[in-house]
Amino acid sequence: MNRIDALKSKLFKKKREISLERALLYTEAYEKYKDEPVIIKRARATENILNKIEIHIDDDELIVGSRVTKPRSGILSPEMSPYWFLEEIDTIHNRPQDPFYISEKDKAIYRDKLYPYWKGNSLKDYVDEKIPEDVKEGMALGIIKLNQTDKGQGHIIPDFEALIEEGLQAKVDFVKNKLEKEPDNLFLQANLITLKATQNHIRRYERLALEMAQQEIDSTRKEELEVIAKVCGNIAERAPRNFHEAVQLFWLVNICLQYESNASSISSGRFDQYMYPIFKKSIDKGMDLGFMEEILKCLWIKMNEVVLLRSADSAKYFAGFPTGYTIILGGVDRYGKDATNELSLLILDTYKEIKLPQPNLGARVHENSNEYFLQKVAETIKLGTGMPQLFNDDIIIPGFINRGVSLEDARDYAVVGCVELSIPGKTYGLHDIALFNLLRVFELTLKRNYQDVRSFDEFMEILKENISKYIVKMVEGSNIVDKAHADFAPTPLLSTFIHGCLEKGVDVSNGGAKYNFSGVQGIGTANLSDSLYVLKKAVFEEEKLTIEELVDILDNNYENNEFLRQTFINKYPKYGNDVDQVDLLGREILSFYCEEVEKYKNIREGFFQPGSYTVSAHIPLGEQVGATPDGRLAKEQLADGGLSPMVGRDQEGPTAVLKTVSKLDNRLTTNGSLLNVKFNPSSLETREGLKKFIGYIKAFVKLKVQHVQFNIVSADLLRQAQKNPENYKDLVIRVAGYSAIFVDLNEDIQNDIINRTEHTL
Repeated sequence: MNRIDALKSKLFKKKREISLERALLYTEAYEKYKDEPVIIKRARATENILNKIEIHIDDDELIVGSRVTKPRSGILSPEMSPYWFLEEIDTIHNRPQDPFYISEKDKAIYRDKLYPYWKGNSLKDYVDEKIPEDVKEGMALGIIKLNQTDKGQGHIIPDFEALIEEGLQAKVDFVKNKLEKEPDNLFLQANLITLKATQNHIRRYERLALEMAQQEIDSTRKEELEVIAKVCGNIAERAPRNFHEAVQLFWLVNICLQYESNASSISSGRFDQYMYPIFKKSIDKGMDLGFMEEILKCLWIKMNEVVLLRSADSAKYFAGFPTGYTIILGGVDRYGKDATNELSLLILDTYKEIKLPQPNLGARVHENSNEYFLQKVAETIKLGTGMPQLFNDDIIIPGFINRGVSLEDARDYAVVGCVELSIPGKTYGLHDIALFNLLRVFELTLKRNYQDVRSFDEFMEILKENISKYIVKMVEGSNIVDKAHADFAPTPLLSTFIHGCLEKGVDVSNGGAKYNFSGVQGIGTANLSDSLYVLKKAVFEEEKLTIEELVDILDNNYENNEFLRQTFINKYPKYGNDVDQVDLLGREILSFYCEEVEKYKNIREGFFQPGSYTVSAHIPLGEQVGATPDGRLAKEQLADGGLSPMVGRDQEGPTAVLKTVSKLDNRLTTNGSLLNVKFNPSSLETREGLKKFIGYIKAFVKLKVQHVQFNIVSADLLRQAQKNPENYKDLVIRVAGYSAIFVDLNEDIQNDIINRTEHTL
């Protein structure tokens, strides 16, 4: 078995466990430094973890660094919330989504030590105390879903370009010089603590590799371990000298950032751009290209070792461990020229062998995209893993400029987490702070206000008033969560890698970044478009039934009215089929939502920015909504993605779907939007099919749709995987903004993916 196959097989040999080591070390530091300011306690906690946590180097590894000794194990952060885990401690091993094993011994430690210490002292306590009743009402109604109330805040892209160019010591020297002028600056003190701890953590791997080399009898492996030691020794102090050192530094800093906050989606940005200079330099100096390929594959496997432990509720919304090691390839450079390079192509080639959920690959495309790059992108998508997803420079760059981002920075945009858009190394965007259920607002408006409505226009005005009312509550709640992270959970290590923080001497959570957004998602465009059209047509124009009758039918979940439900589904056109009178209703409401959101400032003097994506939240969000005029039954899922048509309702082909989405004002959703399109694999099997698919990508660009991702997988194959999961343990498919192993998903999400319309070209 070759190195890569051996490393891949180890990923899934053992069941997912929960490690308490990080939580215990974090708590130990908080007890020791209890009287210190919060930011110093946080820095000392990170330092304690980095200095003491168990490290290891597996056989065959060339890139080292792991959060835990067992791959795909979860780590806890009770400082964020100790409550959910106590509630699930005896059920988490068999819950329907993302189960984890925990030993009885560790259960006792959690109950006796960790829970009592953090009870009443966590971020969750802080948030719950501050959230006012009117915001809680919006949450209880299923309109507002506040995220990051019980976990570390991620969804950010560090400045990896500066890290690779300058190394860690340059950061240390900068902070030391600043501290000489500002000796009382607690933020800078915390920076220095965490940076030195990061250097020491890397040196620990140097020492371990040397110890293992001394005991190794295999000469080849002995030499590899000596190289690993040499690499780690250098990058702890100096800038990387070659591609191997650059990749190793990149990964170990990622691991250290994970230890600090246990946050999701500390993303990788434009990896092919900032790594290209040292990649080219290494080639020019004679480094073997095959070895560099192997280094990349080792890195991709490392990314799949990390899975995020979430509560059962959170796992519904983010099912299948979307850890968010998102890499974006291609796009334009700072001058507007195509930036595709040899490394862009090599990354696609190496991914073809790995075919795992991470990294979450994306590709930036534009009118002048390199044709060979497009060919490679199409061939990779053909594999069926849903990667890379595509982002359209021709609409995203103008959208960012509209938000006040400079042209040069806008051209450098990358992707955070699933589909969230960000400026790498310069943005703290709270990209995943809240979800806003537009369809639920529609439902409540219809049921609470129907007696006051005598025309469709009147209904639309009341609907918009209610959307505005609840946006105010969402903004208030989001700002409270934002303030909680700034006060309770600053991130001094992360802040050293965000442009502006060190210069200002301010933590990223407190407004240190150049750009400070808060991203809030408007959900339900497709179902809302379809429901509004039925209401407009059937009630107010055709007068098939009164609004009172409609409300009564919906209250009873279409009981004894199945014929009418089918009429609503089949006789009235639907969003996703290029029908203006339906699609433009969606545009009107989504645009209104976006324009309302962008009126508000956050606590970091930045602006709220809207997006429209669901991840896997379209299923639990649907559980909050009763029957709707589009023919949805009560609690049935919403349309997936954010901008995708309702499952099974797009009957006019994939181009019609693109045309529908193109009618939305995609310039406004700068926090990100999501469109899923599913093709039967047979469509891409031939050279002619692949050519048509590339044409489809070009149509996506021309129509100025912001995002699209693909499932190239047959429903029959997925049904087989459902029935015999043991035979499909490595089947990777697209969920929504991320890919996951199909058999890791619960049945509801599996069925949603199976039932999505399977298009042909």
